Amino acid sequence: MEQPRRVTDSFPRRRRRRGPGRPPGRLKDRKDKDQDKDKVQLKVRECPRGPSQPPPDPALMEMLRRFDLSWEYGPCSGITRLQRWERAQELGLSPPGPIRDALLEHRDNPDVTYRWVWDGMAW
Repeated sequence: MEQPRRVTDSFPRRRRRRGPGRPPGRLKDRKDKDQDKDKVQLKVRECPRGPSQPPPDPALMEMLRRFDLSWEYGPCSGITRLQRWERAQELGLSPPGPIRDALLEHRDNPDVTYRWVWDGMAW
């Protein structure tokens, strides 16, 4: 009986080339690592942001967090909170009205508009 084909079977096999003068399995010198870190730090730029906005009210953020975590209004990946609210309204799921009012009031604040996920926890 013939074995099933794998996705990798359709690509030619290539061997990694070793750098000149480096024995197999050896890491770069410590000096090279420090230089690599410097290069990476140079590439990192600060993202330009608009004028700083005051942080939203903690009670508002708690209300939005509860809206984010309630699955009865559908998934929230890849869309804004307002889009999720409108989709739930169209589907007849009757999302809370104060959520929509808060989202429209703080439309320019990305902390309110978008659901933030940090270290696997919703904010």
